[in-house]
Amino acid sequence: MGAVTSGRVVRVAGPLVEVRDVGPVAMHDLVSLGPSAIPGEVVAIRDGLVSLQAYEYTGGLGPGAAAVPAGRPLSVRLGPGLLGRVFDGLLRPLSAAPAFLTPGAAIKDGDQSWRFEARVREGEVVEAGQTLGVVADAGALEHRVLVPPGTAGVVESLADGKCEPDAVIATVGGVPVGLTAHWPVRVPRPYRARRTAVEPLRTGQRVVDLLFPIARGSAAAVPGGFGTGKTVLLQQLAKWCDADVIVYIGCGERGNELAEVVAELFELTDPRTGGRLADRTVVIANTSNMPMMAREASIYTGVAVAEFYRDMGYHAVVIADSTSRWAEALREFASRTGALPAEEGYPADLASALAAFYERAGSVETLGGSTGSVTIIGAVSPPGGDMTEPVTAHTERFVRARWTLDRDLAYSRHYPAVSWSGSFSRDAPAIGGHHARENDPDWPARRDRVIGLLAEADRLSALAELVGAATLSAPERVVLLGGRLLRDGVLQQSALSSVDAPGGDEKAAALVDVVLAVVDECRRLVGAGVAVEDVEEFDFTELVRLRERAGPRDVELIGQCRDAVLAGLRRLM
Repeated sequence: MGAVTSGRVVRVAGPLVEVRDVGPVAMHDLVSLGPSAIPGEVVAIRDGLVSLQAYEYTGGLGPGAAAVPAGRPLSVRLGPGLLGRVFDGLLRPLSAAPAFLTPGAAIKDGDQSWRFEARVREGEVVEAGQTLGVVADAGALEHRVLVPPGTAGVVESLADGKCEPDAVIATVGGVPVGLTAHWPVRVPRPYRARRTAVEPLRTGQRVVDLLFPIARGSAAAVPGGFGTGKTVLLQQLAKWCDADVIVYIGCGERGNELAEVVAELFELTDPRTGGRLADRTVVIANTSNMPMMAREASIYTGVAVAEFYRDMGYHAVVIADSTSRWAEALREFASRTGALPAEEGYPADLASALAAFYERAGSVETLGGSTGSVTIIGAVSPPGGDMTEPVTAHTERFVRARWTLDRDLAYSRHYPAVSWSGSFSRDAPAIGGHHARENDPDWPARRDRVIGLLAEADRLSALAELVGAATLSAPERVVLLGGRLLRDGVLQQSALSSVDAPGGDEKAAALVDVVLAVVDECRRLVGAGVAVEDVEEFDFTELVRLRERAGPRDVELIGQCRDAVLAGLRRLM
């Protein structure tokens, strides 16, 4: 091996570092800067001048400092021990003092050994993606050690029993396979094929699962202004969605807010396993006081972790809060490099960067032949709630669903504050077909009727504000009543209620059917001559409170309430 080339720093401007004479490097390669070996990534090469974005604080780094290429792109160490832990944007553990407080310091990931149990035998022929063995004591999920991509052949040697984190556990076709391995964060992990079959990701949030569902392996955006409940909604998704692994990325958020999220994750009980929810969660924390460009890398780090578990045959969900802060890091760095600004100062390649992130979502057949998926849910924080700003507008192009949070709903204490008029789901037709084939043939018609009733109620509400509700016809006033019952009795959901928070398809369908049956009965009564005022003054309290009384599968109680309300309405005749 030849001597390592050492270049020199010629300019430092915050996270932007320019070096010369660093030798042969490629885009996205790592370069160690100065005596502290601050990591920097190559972002531009021009006439012998190499521009880097530094991932740690550059104070004290100046012209003349050494620049040593690492010979590899920005990579993360993947292996057992990720679940239930908190990392920074470069997947360095945050169990002790954060790495950014001591730039260049070597971060040890503990000295825990793992019990490897082989699932193949020496002399057996294996292919890429096949399971070599498992680590049973690595968390709530079975950790599967796979044959790396691009590797295949005869198993020449195989370990069994206790192994150190960096141990070689097998030799396949002359290639050593370690218990842990490094993977470039910007390179998608390979798979055999994308799956065309559509399966819904059940989020546990009725307004989402009923009106704007998302498929496994799809992508969704959650735009909303300050105070509209983005973080609470994302926490609910993390707790109740039917994913195997949750990767929660706190990207540029306030430190105290993310600390509360982490504390709650470690306190919450996992409804699937009965253990801690954190035991199947990986938290990547890059708060607003941490190095800015590590924020830019954090979302790719999170997706790389999710793809790692996807290849094991698990369904992973990546929650990024928020992509707006990530885009702000791009904007600040672009201003330092002198790049020509586009809309609102963001770099011209903002759309391409967003596409590169969201396109890594997908449901796939892995190299080993199993099924896995990565679903990406990105929060967007548009300044002033402006949904036309560049990050929100470009994100909408690359996602399959948008769950817009409405300020008026939030201020009226309606949570989740997902706007039924400002949201959409491109997966809804395919998911409707799935429900119709599998378990609920009425799902598409039920969803269409709810959306239609809510849209008509919104139109009539705007009209009533101008001319007064008393001027509307009796059938129109029944529509207004139906919209209110849907909003208060179905779409609203308490995150603090142990009964209402879990959601559930059966409960959601039953609640909607009750409201629609009540609306139909009200229409029949008004058509038969009952005064609409008598219908509006009827006590629907039990119906509205039913969502807080009935459990996820308490369909019988919901049916009893329906019968009681309908019987009471019929007495108005």
